[in-house]
Amino acid sequence: MGLNLKTLVVREKTKLETFANRIIAIDAYNAIYQFLASIRGPDGLQLTDSEGRITSHLSGLLYRNINFLSLGIKPVYVFDGKPPSLKTAEIERRRQIKKDATIKYEKALAAGEMEDARKYAQQTTSMKDGMVAESKQLLGFFGIPYIDAPSEGEATAAHLTNTGQAYASASQDFDSILLGAKRLVRNFTNSGRRKIPNRNTYIEIVPEIIETSKTLESLQVSREQLVDIGILIGTDFNPDGFERVGPKTALKMIKQYSRLEDIPQIQEQLEKIDFEQIRKIFLQPEVARIDEITFDQVDYEGISNYLVKERSFSEDRVQSSLNRLKKAIEKKSQNLDQWF
Repeated sequence: MGLNLKTLVVREKTKLETFANRIIAIDAYNAIYQFLASIRGPDGLQLTDSEGRITSHLSGLLYRNINFLSLGIKPVYVFDGKPPSLKTAEIERRRQIKKDATIKYEKALAAGEMEDARKYAQQTTSMKDGMVAESKQLLGFFGIPYIDAPSEGEATAAHLTNTGQAYASASQDFDSILLGAKRLVRNFTNSGRRKIPNRNTYIEIVPEIIETSKTLESLQVSREQLVDIGILIGTDFNPDGFERVGPKTALKMIKQYSRLEDIPQIQEQLEKIDFEQIRKIFLQPEVARIDEITFDQVDYEGISNYLVKERSFSEDRVQSSLNRLKKAIEKKSQNLDQWF
């Protein structure tokens, strides 16, 4: 479901160029799900190779990372490990949504309602066996590092911002804020022109940056209190939240009573959740300890061979994109040489 902090956090619009020469820790699963959901054919089905294997995630990683590297951005992808046991209910909820969406997709497709079919198809998105390994293989050809987190990928990405190894974490979810990220970038892997569903209208999606310190200062709460606000609204570890409590009400409650245990009207509901454990997940997350993040040279031939020969990508499109990347890197190198 994702944490609904949108109306509370301080968001500032920016552009990808702002992150040139900076390391950005990307929530890998979040990014790959975006690619799988959005990169589809007119019938709502994902792109596939000659053997019927899905390639939407590889297409997203190819073009997005070419864009990042061309701008001088240094992405590092952080993959999820084992989810906390408290996330079981949310995982089951998502599974049921996908089942329901599959039925709706088939009905819309049969009725020729292609716009609805595409919308429902996006809701059926799931990670298939092998997709993580395939993604890592392509990242390796790009020379882009990836990290296997012991638990939530967002937690390790947030940790990297606090050790100074990354400038910001990138995800569509707001959980990074509760996990202590200094900065969160949203719309980082999906910025660009997007069509509004059921309307012949397009909007421009731009990155936005959220600095946790500015949000805490604006709300006049501590990070611990913001975690309690999140629990009141509902997190992946208590997806239902508290009855009739939205972001503004949650903020008001915490500012008045300071912490969950002291809010009189929620005590009966509070007894039904393990709020102390949820706090611990956010305030003392299990993270990967990384000594150094290193980037390698781009293996252009490796990228081309893998995508064109093994995964049925268009050779012209792949080569055109790789040539654009080569020129961008060469130009940056020439500009740097002028200083010496």
